[in-house]
Amino acid sequence: MAMSANPGRPEEGRYEEEERLACGRLLSDVWDAWDTGRTAADPHLASCPHCSAALAELTGLGDAVRRTCAEEPGFPEAATAAVTARVMDLVRLELRPGRPLPLGEPEEDHWIVEATAARLLRAAVDALPGVRAGSCRIAPLDPADPTGPVHVRVEVAASLGRSLPDVADAVRVRIAEAADRDIGIRLGAADVRVVDILEEEDGGSGHGRGGAAR
Repeated sequence: MAMSANPGRPEEGRYEEEERLACGRLLSDVWDAWDTGRTAADPHLASCPHCSAALAELTGLGDAVRRTCAEEPGFPEAATAAVTARVMDLVRLELRPGRPLPLGEPEEDHWIVEATAARLLRAAVDALPGVRAGSCRIAPLDPADPTGPVHVRVEVAASLGRSLPDVADAVRVRIAEAADRDIGIRLGAADVRVVDILEEEDGGSGHGRGGAAR
């Protein structure tokens, strides 16, 4: 866990050395644009050879993960999307450990980086019976207020032992508990998306049929 010792919000670069492309764009920004489907809305990304090459590498990585899953004997086809999402999320966090998030009250000078908080939240969700966490993103609820409550977006795979809306509600409760008790971040909102169904006989191993609910 990384915390600052000086007043005011710490510079993100204190926790990471982000790779900057030759055009000046941060690789993490290019990733975020691709990850959220904003590449078409950014003329720079469409025309810049450096950003285009970086995007090609990212999409190529996703394709490689999917091919590897498909070539694995006995690996359920429907589980490929969940595995790919988890791998890509971990790679993204390696590229950019993330923005500093405030711990405690606004007047306190304690911070934790996004990657660490996301790892703790995923572990908390994984502790729920019949649920496996995938991608977890955390950002300020209000981009103009980096010291305010945070917005968590998590993707999960779940068994069919209970209704998917009930699963989503249980995950939200678990996230709220972990955010308050285990981490100390103020949760403003939590979005949960069920992206895969776990096979009952796997006991929550992550293999499953596709499915989605929020």
